[in-house]
Amino acid sequence: MSFAMSDPVSFVLHDAIDGLALRQRVIADNIANVDTPNFRAHSVDFESALSSAIDRGTVSTDQLQATVEETQTPVGANNNNVDLRKESIAAIQTQFQYQIVGRAFTDRFDRLSAAAGSF
Repeated sequence: MSFAMSDPVSFVLHDAIDGLALRQRVIADNIANVDTPNFRAHSVDFESALSSAIDRGTVSTDQLQATVEETQTPVGANNNNVDLRKESIAAIQTQFQYQIVGRAFTDRFDRLSAAAGSF
């Protein structure tokens, strides 16, 4: 394990990146199947599991249990429930979250590197 992944803050950031990456894949799958008959859109929740782990004080790598569930969006004429507008907004929001968490991870690594270099 690298020193950048040896503290609870880095574990949280790592798990958040993994959860956001999963959400991006699920959103992409939903959008790709917007016209597929009988397809059901899915959503990802990793924040609940991450928050619970933080509250317990037991955050570590590979601990996150993200859930992927069918959305409750109403079904359309072809028995498909993908809402392209909703998925597009979710994709943009997830992209921004990914950038923010990625930046926080980079900043954390830079601080740890600077601290290690000062010894």
